[in-house]
Amino acid sequence: MNTALTAEDTLDRARQPIGQIAVELPGSTAVFRRLKLDFCCGGQIALQQACDNKGLAVDAVLAELARLERPAAAPVPQAPAEMIDHILTRYHAVHREQLPELIRMARRVEAVHRDHPDVPAGLAGQLEAIEVEMLEHMAKEETILFPMLKAGGRGMAVHPIGVMREEHTNHGGQLDRLMALTHDATPPQGACNTWRALYAGIHQFADDLIAHIHLENNQLFPLFEPRRAACC
Repeated sequence: MNTALTAEDTLDRARQPIGQIAVELPGSTAVFRRLKLDFCCGGQIALQQACDNKGLAVDAVLAELARLERPAAAPVPQAPAEMIDHILTRYHAVHREQLPELIRMARRVEAVHRDHPDVPAGLAGQLEAIEVEMLEHMAKEETILFPMLKAGGRGMAVHPIGVMREEHTNHGGQLDRLMALTHDATPPQGACNTWRALYAGIHQFADDLIAHIHLENNQLFPLFEPRRAACC
């Protein structure tokens, strides 16, 4: 799922302002928050300096950040069991990491910028609703559908696949509402680093969710259904 940075990339990242990293690398805000590195108001200083100020080993922080890197298009295994394992690590595990951090940042943005005309009021609630639906959906796949598919059960899988397809459609509706609320994840001019990082994370979550649904609907599920046209 991750891709290694070269030594030159690592050096460049250490020199980057911490706020820039927060915006450009979704998921990094959770690392910075845990290490008490200020990426918002204090985001103008380089990561190296921020780590030095806190007595942190920059190499250890860079290693954590490197684990967040993902190639633009990871290869997808074609065998059903391996494809399912890919979905579990590339999408299910990632969504479980993405959503709590997005909810936390949305609450902060809504609270700190409540008087801003472009504040996304209700964003945290929308993300929480998505999280509830996603966790329930992924649990059903992990405990019922995927074991059934790995066991090769074709006829028995048709009904639960139909349920998952319907829930995918609901996820698409939730995603439409999320993007409308955030103006397609476009932060307003002058937005703080937290607001910009939040929208960068939402943008990546949306891309990941669309790719996730596409992989299941159009590549995995048709292997276990009567012949049907591809569906998004």
